[in-house]
Amino acid sequence: MHVHSGVEVGHDVHHDDHHGHHHQSFISKYVFSMDHKTIGKQFLITGIVWAIIGGLFSVLFRLQLGFPGQSFPILETFFGHWAKGGTIHPEFYYALVTMHGTVLVFFVLTAGLSGTFANILIPLQIGARDMASPFLNMLSYWFFFMASIVMLSSLFIQTGPASGGWTMYPPLSALHDASLGSKAGADMWLISMALFIVSSLLGGLNYISTILNMRTKGMSMTRLPLPIWAMFFTAVLGVLSFPVLLSGAILLLFDRNLGTSFYLSDIVVAGNILPNEGGSAILFQHLFWFLGHPEVYIILLPAMGMVSEILSVNSRKPIFGYMAMLGSLFAIAILAFLVWAHHMFVTGLNPFLGSVFVLLTLLIAVPSAIKVFNWLTTLWRGNIRFTPATLFAIGFVSLFISGGLTGIFLGNSTIDIHLHDTMFVVAHFHIVMGVASFFGMFAGVYHWYPKMFGRYLNSTLGYIHFWVTICGAYLIFWPMHYEGLAGMPRRYLDKSIWQAFNQFADLDKMITIVSIVVFAVQLMFVFNFFYSIFKGRKVTSTNPWGANTLEWTTPINPGHGNWTGEIPEVHRWPYDYGKDGREFIPQTEPISASESKH
Repeated sequence: MHVHSGVEVGHDVHHDDHHGHHHQSFISKYVFSMDHKTIGKQFLITGIVWAIIGGLFSVLFRLQLGFPGQSFPILETFFGHWAKGGTIHPEFYYALVTMHGTVLVFFVLTAGLSGTFANILIPLQIGARDMASPFLNMLSYWFFFMASIVMLSSLFIQTGPASGGWTMYPPLSALHDASLGSKAGADMWLISMALFIVSSLLGGLNYISTILNMRTKGMSMTRLPLPIWAMFFTAVLGVLSFPVLLSGAILLLFDRNLGTSFYLSDIVVAGNILPNEGGSAILFQHLFWFLGHPEVYIILLPAMGMVSEILSVNSRKPIFGYMAMLGSLFAIAILAFLVWAHHMFVTGLNPFLGSVFVLLTLLIAVPSAIKVFNWLTTLWRGNIRFTPATLFAIGFVSLFISGGLTGIFLGNSTIDIHLHDTMFVVAHFHIVMGVASFFGMFAGVYHWYPKMFGRYLNSTLGYIHFWVTICGAYLIFWPMHYEGLAGMPRRYLDKSIWQAFNQFADLDKMITIVSIVVFAVQLMFVFNFFYSIFKGRKVTSTNPWGANTLEWTTPINPGHGNWTGEIPEVHRWPYDYGKDGREFIPQTEPISASESKH
């Protein structure tokens, strides 16, 4: 009887599913979709578009940095009067740097990374049919889309996009007359960020409630795959810190347009004393960095979670130290909120307070090191399959170590006084937060692409993508540390008139050439991505990587609802690899009496 009813239920659900898809229009299936898998793909593809734009900006201003004084007609083609005669106008250089930072940090590495993988993985790995609120999930994407439209539009207005740096510090960003980029472009930047924050909050609340309330039978919190824990902490960080940036942005809009003085005091513009009194520009820095530091972990944690999963699956070994991995995620999440003022050592911060922030900043090295050692010990003596995903995961660990080490320099306020606002800072955070997180994202895309599209990405292109990108990333950002140690400032368009930095002229040429090559290889990945959706090798088994987690128990191309029959029950943790002579034991398999304890 029981079996019969099971078949019946399975048949029913399948029938409904088929029936539903029959009537769905293109718009309800692919545009205003409430299926978490489609929404994840929307985030990913929007993120890819933004990554091309943000990456292109860096290549174009790198041309100017590597070959100062030379004329590049391509710049005039792209930017018109912003690059008359083929050299970038200094004002516009700031706009490019600002948009490059904003786009890659928020639109690609926050929305593109969390939005994609939280959406695709959470319901599939915890055993849920969809998110707690599919409607809010859809809204989350469309708020991100609206934010994208506003930000994109600001590139096409007459006075140009915001140019106050991605941090948008007042008073430069608070006064319309301060620069061209502080006119309409800055307002659009702030409105776009407000929409973006709404998107992040809707998504984050949804991810948290889904993970806490919708796990399948037997899926206790300590049986969750590590990517899910990472997404959980990421969402908590976002929900607690993004509102602070929202208030900072709204107060800045008030200062700009309503005559308030939250950030303005004692300011003279072109000989005129402004009436604003009593505000503090430093207040904005506190509000910004109170989000800004958790933000770098909002970017890093999902990458860490996915890397843990991918390294374990492809080493054919259990993740080393599951509880330690969990504890270190938790420690990072707490410490992320206690270090924001390390961005402000040179703002006249009280030196005693500075020493407290130094201590807390250096403490983050402890959970980070735990994670690194656990990744290395997971790989140690493993039967490693070097898929493109595995390589990107190992690359992530490499970049996280080398980028993290330079953070120890910068975390010491005494040393930071010299290094602050030099190329050393640029090198540090691009390696540890920029390139490393991109590697986590690439690893995730290569690994879960078969689940997303039912086809494989081309592996040969994947290997080329990996080797050129990792060699290129180190060639671009490692030399910048030496420039920074020598005192070369960041955000300067032309350093060639400076006697002190002439020695770096050839190095800057090399960095520029490598960045062009690396960008070209990213375009190759984008080609691989879109070509493989339609023409890639088809996936023939439901579990191509021999993994234990629940997403590989669904059909090759799961419909809305993910499982055709009942949702499977979970009996064990997700990392039983190479146990009792078996290569892998899925989470759905009951523990047998003869099994050894782990």
